[in-house]
Amino acid sequence: MERLNENVSFDKKVDEGEMFLLFKHSSTCPISQAAYEEYSTFANENEIVKTYYLIVQEDRPLSNHIAEKFQIKHESPQAILFKNSEPVWHASHWKITVDSLKKAIEENE
Repeated sequence: MERLNENVSFDKKVDEGEMFLLFKHSSTCPISQAAYEEYSTFANENEIVKTYYLIVQEDRPLSNHIAEKFQIKHESPQAILFKNSEPVWHASHWKITVDSLKKAIEENE
């Protein structure tokens, strides 16, 4: 799991067109902490897709950039699956679980 915190590095990942997951994490929210643990567990078990995250309090410009560029309302916590340079799935709050992440990958392979 790698942190992204700049628009340029994020845009580069998107432009590569490969499937990847991004997690928007709030470092002050207990719900986000629970979702982060689910995401982290998935990332450690996953060998299929690359996983990235950002911290909304510190990486607000990137978080806003993603919301504006892809017209996905910002939420935190939020997980977004990208494939072929476009978001193909996203979930927030308690809907971010190891199982929901696995299912999203399976449905978009």
